[in-house]
Amino acid sequence: MFYLPEGAFPVQGTVGCVTANGAVTLDNISMKNAQMVYMVFHITSGSGHNIAYTPLVGIAVATCATALPNDVPIWYGDVSTTSTQLTRQTAAKAHTTAATASLTSYLIFQIDPASCGVYDCLGGTVANAAHADYLISCTYWIVPRYQSKVASMTANEYIID
Repeated sequence: MFYLPEGAFPVQGTVGCVTANGAVTLDNISMKNAQMVYMVFHITSGSGHNIAYTPLVGIAVATCATALPNDVPIWYGDVSTTSTQLTRQTAAKAHTTAATASLTSYLIFQIDPASCGVYDCLGGTVANAAHADYLISCTYWIVPRYQSKVASMTANEYIID
């Protein structure tokens, strides 16, 4: 079973729900003050498609273009059937949804900033779905490195580095 930790702080990776028709580049964030980051995708589609989701890291928020240095835990869950359970996937640096994927689902990458080496910024891409009805949204749920940061989040705490 997967749960987001208490005290996690949301930062948008997309401005609301966007179409993956033509691909999507996520907004980048700084992980300098993060203990853990959960990259959460909400996916809705008229039909399933093989779509690659790739987290990317960089040394500055403007330059997230490098694949993750290590495999990370991934969860996928179908939320349009009688089951809404998230299932642990094989740890990897990226994930491709199956063509039989649910019309509504969640995909979650758990990224430990300590395992990213010199890279302390995070972004990502979603491959071209070639279908206007393939919609995604991304939210980074950030567990602050310091407990005192939860109550004193500034507007740009994880946007700039």
